[in-house]
Amino acid sequence: MVEIKTPEQIAKMRVAGLVVAEALKAARAAVAPGVTTQELNDVAAKVIADHGATSNFRAHHGGLWFPGVICASVNNEVVHGIPGERVLEEGDLISIDCGAIVDGWHGDAAITVAVGEVRPEVEMLSRVTEGSMWAGIAQMKKNNRLVDVSKAIEGYVRRQPLPPKGKWGITEGYGGHGIGTAMHMEPHVLNYVERGRGKGPKLVPGTVLAIEPMVSLGTPHTSVLEDDWTVVTNDGTWASHWEHSVAVTEQGPLVLTAFDGGRAELAKLGITAAPDPLG
Repeated sequence: MVEIKTPEQIAKMRVAGLVVAEALKAARAAVAPGVTTQELNDVAAKVIADHGATSNFRAHHGGLWFPGVICASVNNEVVHGIPGERVLEEGDLISIDCGAIVDGWHGDAAITVAVGEVRPEVEMLSRVTEGSMWAGIAQMKKNNRLVDVSKAIEGYVRRQPLPPKGKWGITEGYGGHGIGTAMHMEPHVLNYVERGRGKGPKLVPGTVLAIEPMVSLGTPHTSVLEDDWTVVTNDGTWASHWEHSVAVTEQGPLVLTAFDGGRAELAKLGITAAPDPLG
């Protein structure tokens, strides 16, 4: 079952989404050569606590305990990297995933950040992944189907010129999800169209999904490390991860985890974002 939210509940999710946006803004600002992933975790944790929110990451998930308030995935790590003693180096690429709970409502978003100067293909990787996320978000419109989001994400990636060294690999087995009174809810949102899966549920006002493409410079295939969390590419190529929590409303998509509700980026695609319920 897909949880459908009222406008009042979406407004509450917007509050949680803005906490996530603030935490990611602070973590992004702290990224630099010589900084550890644990230090980034501590920066985000302070923001979450200062806003009276709690982390939805530092908890048990499927029987496994995740020890951080962010996932810090570096270079060939796709998602779920555990923050710790790893020191960032010039030229690295880090994906930072963060979530927060306010009054029982969840927010979830991710960004990819270059550490200093990165190789051209690495910069392209992040840009293409982010662009595919916005292509998917643009399909979060009343009466569309879930497959329209998946098709838009995959189509955007496939239309991009190939990087100087490598190709585009859309990570298989991982994707977005419903979000609301829990962080991970139905439906699962694939970042590609899977034959035989059907069109999926209709997107009606009150549907809220986390749209989160993960793309590599090579294979779509991954493995999980011995820590039972960190997902890495099988061929060692680098990956990028971008995510926003997005609500379908009568007025259009509302990006709950973007400061402007997604207005600026959606306008570039000819889409009008819904009014911010918080004003």
